[in-house]
Amino acid sequence: FYSMYGHVYKLAQAVQRGVAEQGIEAQMFQVAETLLQEVLTKMHAPPKPDVPIIAPEELTTADGILFGIPTRYGGMPAQMKAFFDATGQLWAKQALVGKFASIFQSTSTLGGGQETTAMTSLTNLVHHGMIFVPLGYTHPYQSNVDEPHGGSAWGAGTFTGPSGARYPNASELDLARHHGSHFAKFVKEYVAGKEFLANKQS
Repeated sequence: FYSMYGHVYKLAQAVQRGVAEQGIEAQMFQVAETLLQEVLTKMHAPPKPDVPIIAPEELTTADGILFGIPTRYGGMPAQMKAFFDATGQLWAKQALVGKFASIFQSTSTLGGGQETTAMTSLTNLVHHGMIFVPLGYTHPYQSNVDEPHGGSAWGAGTFTGPSGARYPNASELDLARHHGSHFAKFVKEYVAGKEFLANKQS
């Protein structure tokens, strides 16, 4: 994930809890920052969370990957784009083909990219031959129209508000937890099936 102000990080923590519900080990990583500390200070960005910085090669160790992506003009930010741009060697080796992937996001407003962030990020996953697992409408909160909230069929999400002062509420965090569990269930069933077939053939 990438998180400048902590919104996506909070979602990532909830997603990780959901993955763990399926009995799957869930490791959390953040992508490297590309802005100078001087710039981050002027932008009033808080210190980064104590989460390891991921190297592209570490993607190969996972059966499934949930990407946390904040929005910049309806698409991924430069930091996340820089990370994907660094996966060229993995693409050349087809090292990510067949791995499961999903996306959760943070936007400023309702029309700020809750869906387009995931849609425009798919090109990276498709070129790597990854299998995208959408959230669908698998949680009742997604149909709640009584209050504004993030999330869509594409993945869990939250709104930050124009000033960034709004953080994920309890329902959005529960949706993120559900997203993690929903995704992990697919990965677990696939791995179990793959192992069953391998044992059957041996």
